[in-house]
Amino acid sequence: MSALLEVSGVTVSFDGFRAINNLTFAIGAAELRAIIGPNGAGKSTFMDIVTGKTRPDSGSVTFGERPVSLLKLSEAQIARAGIGRKFQRPTVFEDQTVQENLTLALKAGRGPLAVLRWRKSAADEARVAELAGQVGLGDSLTKKAGILSHGQKQWLEIAMLLAQEPRLLLVDEPAAGMTLAEREKTTELLVEIAKTRAVVVVEHDMDFVRRLSCKVTVLHEGAVLAEGSLDHVTRNQSVIDVYLGRG
Repeated sequence: MSALLEVSGVTVSFDGFRAINNLTFAIGAAELRAIIGPNGAGKSTFMDIVTGKTRPDSGSVTFGERPVSLLKLSEAQIARAGIGRKFQRPTVFEDQTVQENLTLALKAGRGPLAVLRWRKSAADEARVAELAGQVGLGDSLTKKAGILSHGQKQWLEIAMLLAQEPRLLLVDEPAAGMTLAEREKTTELLVEIAKTRAVVVVEHDMDFVRRLSCKVTVLHEGAVLAEGSLDHVTRNQSVIDVYLGRG
């Protein structure tokens, strides 16, 4: 299987500190992957590089079946190419309804001129309802986002990203601050999304990672330390020493 995203030999330093050190990473077109590792392992910097926020000192980052170099694209161009990122804290428009948030996300996926001429169609309304239903907010379309629970805000933001039809979704610590029921729902949602697109989840919560039941990449000092199932990597002595053994 050819990779959708391929990071090869990437290194980036900040003031002499190597945040990413000869990192090589690949993910397939419809794959769920968890990235774990201690603080400072390079997890956030990895996502910054893929989304164009940080430029590496060396190496290559390519995306798509006909690989395009992401290093030549701006952040906006990378987003339009099909890479979406969800930060740890949900960033929804709290004074807008769920429906309005999703409609804005649909609109944002169009070019600047198209946005000026854009009028919401019946197909757009149907798409908004479909997205809301996909993340369990079908009954909350008229609610203001500000009154949603923390977990519901996270789901709304995921739906807003899905509105832009990304091929790859980068999700940062989705389980943080959620109730057990919300975490279970989030697991189901991410597993379902990964059936049709690539999803990379950065997470500290081992129970949540176990529920995802996917391949795990362990980062340490900006490089891949181990890769495989969660059971496989948690038996790795190096992983125990640098990450799991820190009680």
